[in-house]
Amino acid sequence: MPEVEVVRRGLERWAAGRTIAEVEVLHPRAVRRHPAGGADFAARLRGHRFGPARRRGKYLWLPLDEGFCVLAHLGMSGQLLIQPGSAPDEKHLRIRVTFEDADEGELRFVDQRTFGGLSLHPEIPARHPGGQPPTAGTAETLPDVIAHIARDPLDPAFDEAAFCAALRRRRSTIKRALLDQSLISGVGNIYADEALWRAKLHYERPTASLTRPRTAELLGHVRDVMNAALAAGGTSFDSLYVNVNGESGYFERSLDAYGREDEPCRRCGTLMRRRPWMNRSSYFCPRCQPAPRPRRTVASTAGADRGPRD
Repeated sequence: MPEVEVVRRGLERWAAGRTIAEVEVLHPRAVRRHPAGGADFAARLRGHRFGPARRRGKYLWLPLDEGFCVLAHLGMSGQLLIQPGSAPDEKHLRIRVTFEDADEGELRFVDQRTFGGLSLHPEIPARHPGGQPPTAGTAETLPDVIAHIARDPLDPAFDEAAFCAALRRRRSTIKRALLDQSLISGVGNIYADEALWRAKLHYERPTASLTRPRTAELLGHVRDVMNAALAAGGTSFDSLYVNVNGESGYFERSLDAYGREDEPCRRCGTLMRRRPWMNRSSYFCPRCQPAPRPRRTVASTAGADRGPRD
């Protein structure tokens, strides 16, 4: 989420309020989530104006002026860049958006691995916690395809009590829950490891074992990690993450857990460990974050010694 928020803030400054002159789709995969194809995508955007950039968790979109929006899927390597029209095309340029005020630069979607893309969607009213529709005239809207995505913990409307209750009901482990976008959004693999290290919780800790105060403490650490990443411009391990002006984030220099295998824990000095986890990795301190004890399973013998019923 912090990386996406950095990009959102850049788009807020450089794209909001501008009227689209032309759209050029240079690779069909960049609009594969728009079933009508690149020509239709370009035609439907031409002449419309972008509203303020918005975000829900890790999803970013630019509202248009007729109840639709352009949703950006950044994928693994997607970049939204504001470039002067005279700047050379990037090697992996996929979509170009030019504006009527061309002197302020053009919007470029660049994606080396072509996992990301742009698509057009209607906006629908968001529902309040508990599934209740909002009061008429006060509706927040969001793209229809992300209506199931929960708020992130930095959202002023995030319902901490509802999250704590939902967490206790889940038969899951804490890191799985943190990455469940229908429960809490915006927490990626790196930030989950960082928050769990700060909270001294092992990534396989059962969610049902967490008390409400312990969950509230963990949420505080999640927020601290996210705010620190925002202040540093996000986390970047290569050149594929940049903000809209092409500047990489520097939060990786402050990481306490992720990527620090065999380095001393900054808290106790024990060597950090890495374990494979859901096609990813989890980094933790074996001393500060002890693994939960295996639950004992006792075979039921109820009725084994009973005689025939009367």
